[in-house]
Amino acid sequence: MPTRRAGGRHGKPWRAAGVTLVVLLALSGTALLTAGLNPAPAQPPQPAQTEAGEATPQPEWTPEPLPSSSPVPGAPSGQPGTPTAEPPQPAELPRSEPVRITIPKIKVNAKIMSVGVNDDGTVQVPPLKQAKLAGWYNAGASPGEFGNAVLVGHVDSAVTGPAVFFRLGALKRGDRVEVTRKDGKVVRFAVDAVKSYPKTSFPSELVYGAADTAQLQLVTCGGTFDRKKRSYRNNVIVSATRIP
Repeated sequence: MPTRRAGGRHGKPWRAAGVTLVVLLALSGTALLTAGLNPAPAQPPQPAQTEAGEATPQPEWTPEPLPSSSPVPGAPSGQPGTPTAEPPQPAELPRSEPVRITIPKIKVNAKIMSVGVNDDGTVQVPPLKQAKLAGWYNAGASPGEFGNAVLVGHVDSAVTGPAVFFRLGALKRGDRVEVTRKDGKVVRFAVDAVKSYPKTSFPSELVYGAADTAQLQLVTCGGTFDRKKRSYRNNVIVSATRIP
């Protein structure tokens, strides 16, 4: 398996091999496998949006109406509703391994371990005995580099119960995620979308594709629990963009 980095400036050499990897991951349903485990005592929260499947009961996020004094595209300069300039994008950071993820909204404060690829082409995840850890996919971008930085984590475990990303589906647009890197820098992200995808329709381009800014993809299991296969049918994916 090539070790070229994914996304952004590093995306082109990676994607030829990466597409094969993520397709295997999606078809096998073993990306964040809970095989051999009993379902968690409580059902993990599910996102409001489900792709290629039924929508979950929660209402989808919709923007609040703008007040009359808010910026309106196309309004004359100097008048109420004048558009404001877009904030500058943070500069790209050099590569550095992430060591901790913090998500205040869902009380996540977890260490991160580096993970790679299994012999069968699927992405590794932290051992079930360490289900409280998140895993950084080390063939992709690191948080703060341009491209998609991918963090994976279990939703639950028979050993530990609710795992590191048990409440990932409860996040909403605008929620904050912080990743501390080995170089001491803390990279902050704002959530753009929270969706659930069937494992047979894993969005490989979204998670592993190239990006011109620093992006973060958080991946865990979700949807309903298949008792026969002893795994969840979906993947919950949180997409976030770096903020100053």
